[in-house]
Amino acid sequence: MEAFRIEGPVHLSGSVRINGAKNASLPIIAATILAGGKSILKGVPNLIDIEVFSKLIESLGGKVERSADGLLSVDTTVIDKPVGEYEIVRRMRASVCILGPLLARYGSVKVSMPGGCAIGDRPIDIHLRGLRALGAKIYLENGYIVAESPNGLKGAEIFLGGPFGSTVLGTANVMMAATMAKGATIIESAACEPEIVDLAMCLNKMGAKISGIGSPRLKVEGVQELEAVEYEVIPDRIEAGTFMVAAAVTGSELRLSNCRLEDMMAVVDTLRNIGVSVESAGQEVIVSRRGAIKPVDITTLPYPGFPTDLQAQFMALLSLADGNSIIIEKVFPDRFMHLAELNRMAANLRKEGPVVISAGVDKLIAAQVMASDLRASAALVLAGLVAEGTTIVNRVYHLDRGYERLEERLNKVGAKIARVDI
Repeated sequence: MEAFRIEGPVHLSGSVRINGAKNASLPIIAATILAGGKSILKGVPNLIDIEVFSKLIESLGGKVERSADGLLSVDTTVIDKPVGEYEIVRRMRASVCILGPLLARYGSVKVSMPGGCAIGDRPIDIHLRGLRALGAKIYLENGYIVAESPNGLKGAEIFLGGPFGSTVLGTANVMMAATMAKGATIIESAACEPEIVDLAMCLNKMGAKISGIGSPRLKVEGVQELEAVEYEVIPDRIEAGTFMVAAAVTGSELRLSNCRLEDMMAVVDTLRNIGVSVESAGQEVIVSRRGAIKPVDITTLPYPGFPTDLQAQFMALLSLADGNSIIIEKVFPDRFMHLAELNRMAANLRKEGPVVISAGVDKLIAAQVMASDLRASAALVLAGLVAEGTTIVNRVYHLDRGYERLEERLNKVGAKIARVDI
């Protein structure tokens, strides 16, 4: 099993280009099912999750190829097996995104219950409720979700709110299904994340009629068919935030290109309150810290609130703050498996239900730690950059799901990370 060996502490300096967003790429790849033909997608990162999703498309009968210049070609002219097999779907929760487009185009779909990171309970009942509202008949059969609409889907008014706010993948699924439903669909309490905006923009380029994009109320006018598309996905705001924390935790300066601050205002505001400078300079964003790390309180919320996918990274940063910080997780209340590993590195973190109290320490000390999920892995790498000694982060396959060649990109700006077999 591969691990990272990280020598710290280090000082970082240089430029990093932010890749396209994984969480935008996956539903956009799923959306190509709606049109048939060959779609060309630009900016799709080269990640394990993208590879898994590509295999899923191919298992349905489609063809996916990545060219030397990084373009992803997705040909869904032929989809002759609308079944999301367990062996593929169990590896990634985003696989459930094929439900909506397959149901809309073929009227029948069978998808295994999805898997993914161990970050807490993430039921898909809201997805199914939305599809039922469009007229689908849905039932469970041997661990598979079976959805059928032999007479086609019909527009409806659908409320997608849940106990922890709007559902991102649920909004994606219902929105994609509604593009080819008869009549108009109103989606109330739709997710407003930039990745949902990007999906809607891509669908409109394919010929869909979606309005209210970026708001919690979407209107989707059904059309008879969609066309293959050429489209570039947005930059990854979570990757950008991770590199921002890398600069902050090491007291360094990094210049980030292909970084959209307008998608990250809650993150930028929090960093500035911590004492980190985040400034635009032409086509780049300069992130730096020279003073002490100030304590802050963070509450994760659906967009435009602070993203849950950066909670772990900021916990690593705030473990070194000059004072006490409070982190409240309101999206996935059990998403704290990284806490014990950070404490192994001499952090002083205490969990009380969905709340973590961080009493800042003077320094972190290297240790051997275990990554439990994608973002927890990133937090441990960030802690390793500043910890004294040699940190070993095990199970870095989690990282490869969401960060392309993270160790190589960090090494180019001054990190000392080696990928090793253990």
